[in-house]
Amino acid sequence: MPRASARKMGTWKLAYADFLTALCAFFLIMWIIHGVSAGERENIAQQFGAVPTEDTTVPASPSAKVMTLAANLRETLAQAAFGSSVTITEEPGRVRIEISDLDDRPLFETGDGRFNARGERLTRFAGQAIALLDLPVLVEGHTDAHPSLTEGYSNWELSADRANSARRLLLEAGVAEHRIQGVAGLAHTRPLISDNPEDAANRRISIVLVIPQETA
Repeated sequence: MPRASARKMGTWKLAYADFLTALCAFFLIMWIIHGVSAGERENIAQQFGAVPTEDTTVPASPSAKVMTLAANLRETLAQAAFGSSVTITEEPGRVRIEISDLDDRPLFETGDGRFNARGERLTRFAGQAIALLDLPVLVEGHTDAHPSLTEGYSNWELSADRANSARRLLLEAGVAEHRIQGVAGLAHTRPLISDNPEDAANRRISIVLVIPQETA
């Protein structure tokens, strides 16, 4: 019986080596793909001639973003058990956090632009809740309709001082300074309790988060 040539006897070894090489390459590619993001995988595919996929994600509307943000803030601030001292309302393109002075739970000393210990705690907590939100912030100070008893120091000065006190506390709580887009003292011109402008709840600080249209 004729003997097989040495060349033919070694052919299976070459084929097996090619198979192992291809298998290693396959696992190497799978390992690389597993470690990249979806966007990076699409870029790699495009380099090999794949057609880019169309992004069919529907962006959230401004109203939806406002509702979601307001709901998250309500849940966060509710954990602090501040009760009616803190209210959150939704406006077109905005979320408003109201920190109100109450007769039995004041935020300020009478006629003083500085917060008391309780007012500081509430304002700092609100600042911590919004510190990681990259949104513009407006700070407003409000008074009730009682006139100031200090000569030369009207409700306009008082509300402006309270707004600036709140601004400083927000910065200390971690809100980036460039996010503060406005600080205003509005005196008693925008009462929270419109049918009772002398109500204590009208003495308050408003922290307004603005959702820019370009992010909608």
